[in-house]
Amino acid sequence: MRSDSATLQISVVVRAALAAAFVVALGYWSTTASQTVVDVRDSATSALLQGHGKVLVLIFVRTDCPISNRYAPLLQQMEKKYGQEVFFRLVFPDRNESPEKIRSYLKDYGYDLAAIRDLDHALVKKTFATITPESAVFNAKGQLVYHGRIDNLYEHLGQPRSAATTHELADAIDAASKGENPRVSSANAVGCFISDLE
Repeated sequence: MRSDSATLQISVVVRAALAAAFVVALGYWSTTASQTVVDVRDSATSALLQGHGKVLVLIFVRTDCPISNRYAPLLQQMEKKYGQEVFFRLVFPDRNESPEKIRSYLKDYGYDLAAIRDLDHALVKKTFATITPESAVFNAKGQLVYHGRIDNLYEHLGQPRSAATTHELADAIDAASKGENPRVSSANAVGCFISDLE
């Protein structure tokens, strides 16, 4: 019969092993990032960081950014097109946007995408995001393969084209879904600056 001390040591080892396996399973981010990203209900979002083995797309947006708002219909179309094979997440990096404000925004724009708040910019730093809207694509191995604009609808603030002529985000998703690297790995975004960047 094992002593209480030996049983306790085994329990500690087992818990440590399970914790290590969970961290590896997250794949995309370190434990620090998983602790600093919260969903719109202000709860821990380990569940939202699932998706290892699939392509993950993060879209950084702000509720008060008119360019972000203009992309709402396109982003929803893309989620419907790729949603079976790709995880989409809207990321709100502005610390001043409350969960209530974000929920109202999602309702107003008819979003059905999962939304998370990046309170201390863990995902911003991981993806080099500086603008909203801006996108980041991680391949099935959890590697960042694209970051930047969604398309070239805007080359300059206040000067949109009638229609985009390049589609960097869609191209990156298509490539990553095939296990390939996108032809373009980054492209400058046009929109609203993410505040409080270090």
